Amino acid sequence: MKRSGSADLPLHTGYVPKWLYERMAKLGFAITEAIIEEYGKKEFLSRMSDPFWFQSFGAVMGMDWHSSGITTSVMGELKRAINPYSKELGIYIAGGKGKFSKEAPKELLLISEQTGLNGNELVRFSKLSAKVDNTAVQDGFQLYIHNFIVTNDGDWTVVQQGMREGDAMARRYHWHSQHVKSFVEEPHTAICGKNQGPILNLTATEANTTREKILNITQEKPELMMQEIQHLIMPGHHDVRSEDVNLKRLGSILWLAHDSQPKDFEELLLLEGVGPRTVQSLALVSEVIHGTPSRFKDPARFSFAHGGKDGHPFPVPTKTYDEVISTLQKAVQRAKIGQNDKAEAIKKIHEIAAKAEKDFIPTDNLKQLIEKEIAESWKYGGKTVFGDAKPPKRTKGVQLRLF
Repeated sequence: MKRSGSADLPLHTGYVPKWLYERMAKLGFAITEAIIEEYGKKEFLSRMSDPFWFQSFGAVMGMDWHSSGITTSVMGELKRAINPYSKELGIYIAGGKGKFSKEAPKELLLISEQTGLNGNELVRFSKLSAKVDNTAVQDGFQLYIHNFIVTNDGDWTVVQQGMREGDAMARRYHWHSQHVKSFVEEPHTAICGKNQGPILNLTATEANTTREKILNITQEKPELMMQEIQHLIMPGHHDVRSEDVNLKRLGSILWLAHDSQPKDFEELLLLEGVGPRTVQSLALVSEVIHGTPSRFKDPARFSFAHGGKDGHPFPVPTKTYDEVISTLQKAVQRAKIGQNDKAEAIKKIHEIAAKAEKDFIPTDNLKQLIEKEIAESWKYGGKTVFGDAKPPKRTKGVQLRLF
């Protein structure tokens, strides 16, 4: 069993308003369906076990792009949206935050009754993954979120999160059942974070003798430094800055959405009637569905699909959000009956934008882009936790070019 990665995130408090969590559930479900339809259940689990993809997934759904709240909200809304259709999708989600994390064993036993899987084994995997991150690896973070995602074939992924007392930081841990070997010796492909001095890692190969001696209570626990492999560290600032975003990739999406209208591309004719702002969001949603792992190193870029509930980088454009949900839902439903035209059109958006990057030369006008999005947010039903976006008293007509 491999820990596939981890992420250090600023700890955010607050709530997800009803107008957002309902949309998150719908978009999350549609993206999940699209991935399973195109690539299968194993690929969905693989992506959920990638900390960079997971953060991008949350950002494209309008959550605060860098915060720990993405973990709670994404997993909570996915569980609410997916579990009623688990039999059809072949995906089941157990656990949650706080007291709901302790429900995971009971839920996994119920899932085993529905699928014929070995429930006791699933419960064991769930408990061991939590024990490793909470006890065998003592890095100062205490778990308070534990989600176990399992398919009807028995493949699984764990997404869990710990909080560290004394500062406003959380750490998310991702596990993947692929290549199961051992829970007690080198189960991780990544356990890492900012170097804060020696920490205790009893899963290291070098600790093999120590583990045996501990059983006999004859040797003290050694302190071992952990290896850094794949780790995401999100900054503390709320605003999206140039250093947080791959401007070349963002600029090519803006070029596609705003400079060259979809009608200019034969492949995108099936999306006729979808406006430029919606194409911008669809391009980023398309990348979450069809992009390769290397494309998710800058999760902040995906906040330019639907903004953020706290207003960073701009208010959530609910009208655009609804158009994206509707377009994606129709594409998935048509693909299920063998009519792949709309699904292929959405896929083509990502392919065209990715191809355009090769010769694309961006300019750093990110600040102007954000100002434009904020100024025009009211047109698209912009909302934040603080209220609805209002038309500016004076419109200066912001000129924007990232290409």
